[in-house]
Amino acid sequence: MDRPNTPSLQLKLNQDFAMASYLTQRLLGTIPVLLLISLLVFLLIHAAPGDPTLLLLGEETNAAEVAKAKERWGLDQPLYVQYWRFLKSAAAGDFGKSFKFAEPVLDVIKTRLPATIELAFFAIVIATLLAIPLGVWAGARPNSWIDNLGTTFGLFGISMPSFWLAIMLILLLAGVLNILPTSGRSTYGIAGPEQTGFYILDSILQTNWRAVWDALTHLFLPALALGVNMLGILMRVTRSSILEVMNEDFIRTARAKGLRENNVVWRHVSSNALIPVITVVGLELGTLLSGSIIVETVFAWPGGGSLLITALNARDYPLVTGLVMTYTMAFVMINLIIDGLYAVVDPRIRY
Repeated sequence: MDRPNTPSLQLKLNQDFAMASYLTQRLLGTIPVLLLISLLVFLLIHAAPGDPTLLLLGEETNAAEVAKAKERWGLDQPLYVQYWRFLKSAAAGDFGKSFKFAEPVLDVIKTRLPATIELAFFAIVIATLLAIPLGVWAGARPNSWIDNLGTTFGLFGISMPSFWLAIMLILLLAGVLNILPTSGRSTYGIAGPEQTGFYILDSILQTNWRAVWDALTHLFLPALALGVNMLGILMRVTRSSILEVMNEDFIRTARAKGLRENNVVWRHVSSNALIPVITVVGLELGTLLSGSIIVETVFAWPGGGSLLITALNARDYPLVTGLVMTYTMAFVMINLIIDGLYAVVDPRIRY
């Protein structure tokens, strides 16, 4: 029986240990970030003008009822006591009970978050499928007509405010052409029973193809309005990264071996230009989750963004804090995944 190759095994163990150590350090580094953000959000929401008890109970409520509501919600305690109670509850996975909905904050968020995730996912799919090929073609053929077209399209996406684009899309595709719906996630009565909260996935699991098409038509406009900005940024980064790699020595060697230009571009250049692109995709995905607030409001999309607006208007402290912390943790987890992808794409980063 052959003995295992001891040096190779030791190298593999060292690489795995370096990878685990790298990710552990990144994970520990997120704890101060979460604490700082929770403190800032808690202080800012309490500093905002307006009394949630008066907003929810009404201006005509007498002083005794207001005092009783504040005691029930814990608003009669000093601010540092409220924050400490929030930290202890949050560490146990409990963000408290919503003032407005009288339900646990996590339960309220769970009903709305799938809509935001679905919207952000399809926005990033639209942006990635269009931006990366366009960026690769533009970078591989600098100063050509496709480079000029891609550059123009990228600048348009970067400079276009999402709320204005959303309104223009509604006016053109829904108002003038009348081919797409303007609001909501589905037409009443078409979607089947909810299972996961993701309408398209639920409809596929139920083989309800009419509901799948209906959900896609409702999703297209907000996903396009949300993804155009990322499309422009991703296209520009891809083009710049391709231009940089095209001048490397190993690309000249690949061409000298007689490889076809398409193979050189798509197999050698693109694979070595991934790290900046992965960075942008990861960061923009977190930005899409938080930036969907305006788009959700314009399209009356029942997600976490529109829920945050409702919570802010009602001065619902637990719900606002829970939503912001949920977005923050999602952003942190996305960055951790991106850091892991760095180490996979370029093993030197592990060390």
